[in-house]
Amino acid sequence: MAPWGDAKLFLCILFTCYFTMTLTQIPLDCCLSVTNKTIEKKLIADYHPQSKGCSVDATIFVTRRGFKLCAPVREAWVENVKRHVDGLKKFCKKVKYQGLRCSGVKPE
Repeated sequence: MAPWGDAKLFLCILFTCYFTMTLTQIPLDCCLSVTNKTIEKKLIADYHPQSKGCSVDATIFVTRRGFKLCAPVREAWVENVKRHVDGLKKFCKKVKYQGLRCSGVKPE
C-alpha cells in the first residue's frame, strides 16, 4: 500500500510543478490593441515597452493616476511623449520638486 501512496504524492508534485511552470510563462499584461489617438504629454508619468511575449508591438504609457494606455511603437507623437517623460524624470530628480508637475513621476 505504501508504494501506491508514494506514487500518488509524486504525481501530485509533478503535475503541480508542471502547471506552475506553464502558467508563469504566460504574459499577463499584454496590450490587445493600440490607440491611434494622440495622448497628451501632461497626462503621462512613465512608460515602458511591452514584454516580448505579447502579440502586439506597443509602448505602455502609465498616467499620473496609474492607468495604462497602449500606443504604437514607431509613431512620431509616441517618441515625443517619451522624450517629454524622460525630461520630467530628470527635472523631478534634480530639483526634488513634489508639486503638480511631478505628481506621479518616478525620477530616474
